[in-house]
Amino acid sequence: MTISAKFEIKYFQYLDPAGKPVAKKLPKVAEDRDEMLRMYRMMSQVRVFDRKAIALQRTGQLGTYASSLGHEATHVAIGAAMRPEDAFFPMYREYGAQFMRGVKMEEVLLFWGGDERGNDFSGPKHDFPWCVPIATQFHHAVGAAMAYKYRGEKRVAVSVIGDGGTSQGDFYESLNAAGAWQLPVVFVIANNKWAISVPLELQTRCETLAQKGIAGGIESVQVDGNDIIAMREAMDTALDRARKGKGPTLIEAVTYRLSDHTTADDARRYRKQEEVAEAEAKEPAEES
Repeated sequence: MTISAKFEIKYFQYLDPAGKPVAKKLPKVAEDRDEMLRMYRMMSQVRVFDRKAIALQRTGQLGTYASSLGHEATHVAIGAAMRPEDAFFPMYREYGAQFMRGVKMEEVLLFWGGDERGNDFSGPKHDFPWCVPIATQFHHAVGAAMAYKYRGEKRVAVSVIGDGGTSQGDFYESLNAAGAWQLPVVFVIANNKWAISVPLELQTRCETLAQKGIAGGIESVQVDGNDIIAMREAMDTALDRARKGKGPTLIEAVTYRLSDHTTADDARRYRKQEEVAEAEAKEPAEES
């Protein structure tokens, strides 16, 4: 017997849960004090916004709301790395990325208050609206990336999906098309360990979610999604590859959903508090 091929998934982390370096050399972005402060401020801003939005929902002033608690580093790094001419295809909790691209807080609240005019948000008008159906945003991103390649434009489509969404057919179809046609697209899996009430270990037998991109011939990596430096470096690298015509990248950002799935959910019914406490010790925007 001979081996036809071998594959590996690289894992990137530069900061430990306490924010201290674990690598001898940090990426170039870590030397840019202004950029690091810009991202940190947005992480803090998103955390405050999230708390206020939940309070509005609990007091009857807002409809169902999807919290982003624990996802701040992953989301902010995505938005910080993108250029205005790129296009973002969000799920429904990537506020950090959208705020970095000019979306206003009141527009998010308008949407979750039941007013679709919130989807006509500020920022690049080519960014797509919130996508509540699971995984269809990947199809949209692939379509846009195909147009960019056809026109010879140096633009990149970026989309985000949760771990549960990687079980959808739309996810695999999108990866296959993007890999076959070498499209300028970056796919991000926000692996927060829970697809509503279904834990990751019941969703897949894969050791990583990143390896699902290998079948599509896509550059695939796993990143500490709570590490803003690692996440930003992964995005910078992936966007640069796409712009140079080197095809798509799949980034699995390992993080945790500290909140309920939405305000219509009660995670205490299916999740152990010990697990949440362990995740809180590693979260990206620890509060004193």
